[in-house]
Amino acid sequence: MKKNFYLLFFVILFRITNLTIYAKEDVEYARIVSYNLENLFDCEDDSLTNDESFTPTGDHEWTEAKFWVKINNLSRAITAAGEWKTPILIGLCEVENAKVVKELLYHTQLREAGYLFIHKDSPDQRGVDVALAYLPEQFRLVHQEFIPVHITDGKPTRDILYATGILYNGDTLHVFVNHWPSRYGGELESENKRMTAAETLRERTDSILGKNEHSKIIIMGDFNDYPDNNSLIHGLCAYSPQKNCIFDQLYNLSYPIHQKGEFGSHKFGGKWGMLDQMIVSGELLDSEASCFVQQDGLKICKEKFLLKESATGYAPKRSFLGTFFAYGYSDHLPIYIDLTIKSIK
Repeated sequence: MKKNFYLLFFVILFRITNLTIYAKEDVEYARIVSYNLENLFDCEDDSLTNDESFTPTGDHEWTEAKFWVKINNLSRAITAAGEWKTPILIGLCEVENAKVVKELLYHTQLREAGYLFIHKDSPDQRGVDVALAYLPEQFRLVHQEFIPVHITDGKPTRDILYATGILYNGDTLHVFVNHWPSRYGGELESENKRMTAAETLRERTDSILGKNEHSKIIIMGDFNDYPDNNSLIHGLCAYSPQKNCIFDQLYNLSYPIHQKGEFGSHKFGGKWGMLDQMIVSGELLDSEASCFVQQDGLKICKEKFLLKESATGYAPKRSFLGTFFAYGYSDHLPIYIDLTIKSIK
């Protein structure tokens, strides 16, 4: 009896030890990706939006065959951004509707991951929206909301997607996905629109941090402004990361890359820039916290297949050159960060 008892005891101990080791490996880090997909439209005419160009008879001569080339290209780009680790969250910009998000997540190589997603049709007249894909076993969604950005002197713009979820170690994570108004009509002429978006977002983050200065916030997307522009500095009050960060302050992880100017997520006029950004609260830069951004900070996925040679060096291998389908990926590159997530012992 004693022999059997000891044998059973060591079997149980062995299994518990193995589970503990596996858990430590499983929660080592989580990757978060942000990607502007460059006009991911279906081929159908939506009578409520100005999407006529993306139909078989429209200017882009947009067909099912072209759509599937693009959507499989995008899934390949997202997979590359994840490397060997499936991203826990993917912020998506320039998606037309829930249908195209479903096709991307459930009918490409991403289908095995088991993503769920959040999306809502926005007031944008072209019909381009934002969405958030998430792994439900690692990010348990508890709240979702679409925050309107009220532009008083121009066309309506995209809502800001806000989601709250519980990470698998029990931490609460606040996530915002943005696609701020474009620079159409001129940078200075349109600046007030992006400032309105920044102030709208800041009001919400102030509310979160006012209740708990240790709140973990991640803000991502295409801001159509650079990290040192007024909307980011004075509107959102997001600054370059520092050694001694303040918990209830926002820090723009794209700022150091922008300052170097050597590379970026987007190229315009022959110059690289960081329109795509990730901004975090100070708590996520504290290595003593239960969840924090790894020291290498923000990265740009610049796999060779996502780039093409141009007169000014390399540039993103985009989908469209005017209305011509170039069989590429996007005019933006995916960006990502890794979170170190500590297990609850």
